[in-house]
Amino acid sequence: MTDWNAAADPARRIGHAVEAHAEIGSTNDRARLALDEPGGEGRAILAELQVAGRGRRGRTWQSPAGLNLTVSVAVRPRLRAAAAGLLGAAAALAVRTACLPHAELAIKWPNDLVDADGRKVAGLLLETALVEERVAHAVIGVGINVNWRREAMPTEFAASAVSLADLARHEVDRVALLGRLLGALDEEVTALERGESSIDRYRAAAWLDGRTVVVSLGDREVEGVVLGMNDQGSLMIETDGGRLSLTIGEVVHVRQTAAVVA
Repeated sequence: MTDWNAAADPARRIGHAVEAHAEIGSTNDRARLALDEPGGEGRAILAELQVAGRGRRGRTWQSPAGLNLTVSVAVRPRLRAAAAGLLGAAAALAVRTACLPHAELAIKWPNDLVDADGRKVAGLLLETALVEERVAHAVIGVGINVNWRREAMPTEFAASAVSLADLARHEVDRVALLGRLLGALDEEVTALERGESSIDRYRAAAWLDGRTVVVSLGDREVEGVVLGMNDQGSLMIETDGGRLSLTIGEVVHVRQTAAVVA
């Protein structure tokens, strides 16, 4: 049996304890409920199998039991509402740091981490509540393809996904990976609360910059060249009609349509 408690550190705010489930509906839902329990803030909620896992915009999140890493933490960050968009950047950088011993990943705005070919390795689901211009709480959900090999993935996933084990060419210790992830999350959120911006580091790891993309906004699509992310965490793109700034809440999907612009 996997000893997930080995990934906890009582000295940390995020990841001071790990609550592991063989099966659960949604780790994000459980993490939100844990906020109202003693010691619930920052407790890592982990599941080997989610039966009601979800991604952004209500999409489902699928992952086989015992191979990957599915975890959520809820915090009450000391942040203004204007900085809420930077939490996603901080979380993405934490996932990237945790995975670095096995693969160097890029960040595909708004919520994916990918390899050099754009294949998805990890995804994020950030759910925030704002009250009177402050972030009341935030739930950070992370899913990482760890030891789920591409040859075992359904065809519709394997075409655009890959695992850390595939990239590293060896099995990855999930407990050690979780420990690095929680430590990095704790450091990133604390730095953000101190007023330290992670935008420059995020930009250095960005995958979409310079690429021509089609952005679905639900009722319409916009095509343009990605200029990067602004200081508030919005995506900047140059279209035929001018420059646009798109927030995570507006965007349903981003897909690349052409190679990197020289």
